[in-house]
Amino acid sequence: MNMIRPRMALNAMLATIDEACRTPLEGREQRVAAAIAAHVDDPELLADVACPECPDHYIRHLLHDGGDYGVVALVWRPGQMSPIHAHKSWCAFGVHRGIMTEHYYAPGDTPALTAAHLRFPGDVSHGPACDDLIHRLANCCSETAISIHVYGLPFERFSKDLNLILA
Repeated sequence: MNMIRPRMALNAMLATIDEACRTPLEGREQRVAAAIAAHVDDPELLADVACPECPDHYIRHLLHDGGDYGVVALVWRPGQMSPIHAHKSWCAFGVHRGIMTEHYYAPGDTPALTAAHLRFPGDVSHGPACDDLIHRLANCCSETAISIHVYGLPFERFSKDLNLILA
């Protein structure tokens, strides 16, 4: 396999994301989602990037730390899902491989499910930092899925400052 092409595919996506992250904050998540959409379904995007699975939960793999934003690949084994959460920063993601289900919830003491959307390879979603935009991602299928996520925080802050866990 020609390893130059895969790295070029990833570098092209990261350059497009970086350009979108240098735009005004208002609407940035939409522009980053469009940047992801332009590349995320390229089958060679992660061809030379190690993205091992974790048997117990989904796992993040850092693709790029842009200083005030981070780009990660999330690997989801069948049945793995995020907690129900909102984000403390803007976010955008796209499905690279597999099928993800994005569940949406209404705020409340116990968040109530309001909708579910299947996300196929090439599909993107995005949202601003918002306590009222509550969702969960899940791999409800029988094959491993990989999604690309960009968050408006440095990677080192993801574990403590990214998600507001609600259930």
